[in-house]
Amino acid sequence: MRMRRKARLDERIAACEASGRLLILNCEDRHFQRAVEEKEYLDFEKLFGSKKPIQLEIGAGKGQFCCELASREPETNIIAVEKSSNVIVDAAEKAIFLGLPNLILLRCDAEYLEKYIPEGSVSRIYLNFSCPFPKKSYAAHRLTHRKFLNIYKRLMAPGAEIHQKTDNREFFEFSIEELSECGFTLKNVSLDLHNSGFEGNIVTEYEKRFSDLGQPIYRLEAYLK
Repeated sequence: MRMRRKARLDERIAACEASGRLLILNCEDRHFQRAVEEKEYLDFEKLFGSKKPIQLEIGAGKGQFCCELASREPETNIIAVEKSSNVIVDAAEKAIFLGLPNLILLRCDAEYLEKYIPEGSVSRIYLNFSCPFPKKSYAAHRLTHRKFLNIYKRLMAPGAEIHQKTDNREFFEFSIEELSECGFTLKNVSLDLHNSGFEGNIVTEYEKRFSDLGQPIYRLEAYLK
């Protein structure tokens, strides 16, 4: 079911943009392969006012994870990406309220990330409860499809990792297959995160909902040798 448009959305988005915490990136050319050929790299040092390792969350939702991550890790700069204005406005307002100088939100589709993010600049990518697109015909929309993994590979710095969490077993198995086919090595794979003894987990909005229903949470880390 489509989310109802938030009240005063345009006004709220404009206020977030004015704060410098939210950037609306141009994705008007729907042919992304052509669009990304002309680079418009973001100047992270200018945006953040500091030069720190960059971590990237793709699919930030309402911002619970990225805000907590930025609070826990002030020595890193966090870029959180969400394609829906109706959703990202909550995350941006949360970041502004919390006063997190090391967090910036981007409204952008994942297909266009390499247009704006320099190659080899990201030390970690988080994929938290991405839409599983259960229909096989929609597999190319999954954020762990090889189409996206090849984009991430270009963004990742040497030694960078992808961290994924999901409640969907079939999507998790699909992700493992795609990551392996694209040359990633897996580690710290968990089929029941909350009963694994893993420390430092940041519980997202969706994660709490699924966990409260007794559903296991699946998690993995992936890297390139």
